[in-house]
Amino acid sequence: MFGRKNEAPSAQEQKPQDAPVVMGKGAPTPKRKTQEAARKRPLVPDDRKAAKKANREAMVIERSRMRQALETGEERYLPLRDKGESRRFVRDYVDARWNVGEFLLAFALAFVVLSLVPSPALQEIILIAFFVIMAAVVVDSILLSRSLRKRLTAAVGDPAQGAIWYGITRALQIRPMRLPKPKVRRGQYPS
Repeated sequence: MFGRKNEAPSAQEQKPQDAPVVMGKGAPTPKRKTQEAARKRPLVPDDRKAAKKANREAMVIERSRMRQALETGEERYLPLRDKGESRRFVRDYVDARWNVGEFLLAFALAFVVLSLVPSPALQEIILIAFFVIMAAVVVDSILLSRSLRKRLTAAVGDPAQGAIWYGITRALQIRPMRLPKPKVRRGQYPS
């Protein structure tokens, strides 16, 4: 029950006799003490001010690279939320279509200004119009998610987690304010 089985190894488990035999890796394995000593670093650097300054400068450089990538669309330095083939496809698809959500902010501002008019009948009309616009945004977002899921699956396979929500939130932004900047014109859908 707990002993070894005395079965002969199968043909797949046997080593081929023609294979060259490699002897060793060329150097002895270093002792554990030597490896640990090589990895040791102080928890606190000797010059804390210089280390803090260097860290701050590195963060500034990283942020400027990321900002530049958001302007140019350079994939290498984009933030994690914007990286990847599926996210690029979503950005291009959303930027190619007209979205009701991108006009929501303008409508909301107009409704706020018009609601200052002291007419109860006008305020009622404004409130109803605002709810109609909100319903249109919800319907447009549902249609976007359905078509985006279908096209994204056809283009890159299984959509990445959060890709559909990424597209909906991008569709709610005003087009000139979107980051990364739109790379396609309206109607220029990705293939």
